[in-house]
Amino acid sequence: MSGCGVEHSLISVDQALKLIVEKTQALSVESIPLQQTLNFYLAENVYSPINLPLFSQSAVDGYAICAKDEIEAEAVFDLIGEIRAGQTTDLFLQQGQAMRIFTGAKIPVGTTTIARQEIVDLLDLNQIKVIEQLKQHADLRDVGEEIAIGQCLAEHGQQLSVGAIAALSMAGIQQVQVYQYPKIAVVITGDEVAETIEDFASGQIFDANAPLIRAWFAQRNQQVDIFHVADTVEAVKTLLHDLIKSYQLILTTGGISVGDYDFIRPVALDLGFEQIFWKIKQKPGKPMFFAELSKVDQTHCYLLGLPGNPAAVYVGMQIYTATLLNALQGQKQLPQWFQARLSHDLKADTRERFLRMSAHFEQENLTVKSLGKQQSHMLSNLMHANSLVRIPAHEQMQAGQIVQGIFI
Repeated sequence: MSGCGVEHSLISVDQALKLIVEKTQALSVESIPLQQTLNFYLAENVYSPINLPLFSQSAVDGYAICAKDEIEAEAVFDLIGEIRAGQTTDLFLQQGQAMRIFTGAKIPVGTTTIARQEIVDLLDLNQIKVIEQLKQHADLRDVGEEIAIGQCLAEHGQQLSVGAIAALSMAGIQQVQVYQYPKIAVVITGDEVAETIEDFASGQIFDANAPLIRAWFAQRNQQVDIFHVADTVEAVKTLLHDLIKSYQLILTTGGISVGDYDFIRPVALDLGFEQIFWKIKQKPGKPMFFAELSKVDQTHCYLLGLPGNPAAVYVGMQIYTATLLNALQGQKQLPQWFQARLSHDLKADTRERFLRMSAHFEQENLTVKSLGKQQSHMLSNLMHANSLVRIPAHEQMQAGQIVQGIFI
């Protein structure tokens, strides 16, 4: 170390993210029911086993008509029957005939066009009159016009959204191969957590980290197991030793710096974890720790240690935990940063900063504005922030400069 506040062992944000992507091994593949796959990543291409539509059908409520040519207004047709959605008929249409039909119903043989009911007058029980000119093939859905048998519906690595699940369900897909989602343990360290207002008198504080992390995962349709551990070597070692057996990812908050009661890193190393990195040149969240344990059954357990300050935890979740979770599910991708214009000047800092900002459009340009109360122990500005913005180290930023960020 040389120079006030300089630590040469610190790595950059981009280096840390690259190490997460390169060092993390994807979990195994499993086959699960489609209805359980929200936000999972596909481990296969999915092909349609059917045509969509399955058969040629009516797009509207109206009348199936058989006519050789375009139908002129006031044309009359003989009505020979009715067919509803979900039904079939042995009747077939001949020239000059029509059949009452409803949306989604399979068209009878001989149908050349559909007359929607708004342009049809019922003359009697046996005849209709089309009151407007009608082209051939109007309001007909052809078999396979949306999807053909064997067509690729979804690709390997695609994340399954609500819309994707609906589309696959429509094609009759019931089971898919996905990357296994890790079983995650969250360890909240510290003796200072308050449970009631009265606890403040003894110097304790309310825990924001556990609710923050639980909600972060719930937003992604995932659950985690949360543990609290006292600031002793024995307690930390006993808990981590037990968690290694059942979890693929251990996420910790606090206890990873160089204080007298920061035991996560030394205990993890003592248990056999191999350090991948420790300390990132960023603010907030410098003392971040990432390590891997190779187990005798050839599987792995990863430990991502986040600082204890809530703002650092939030940054760690949005930037590093998200990247790690993707890598565990076979997605070797770095965060997708947006570009925006800074609306005001910013002073330089020795470390790269992640600032909570408000992003909005001004005259078609995405613009970001920093919010107050950016210290690592403060979270109140998250009520208004919708982005985390990267501010480079050692650079006096001017209004109008382009910066990178992610939406939160």
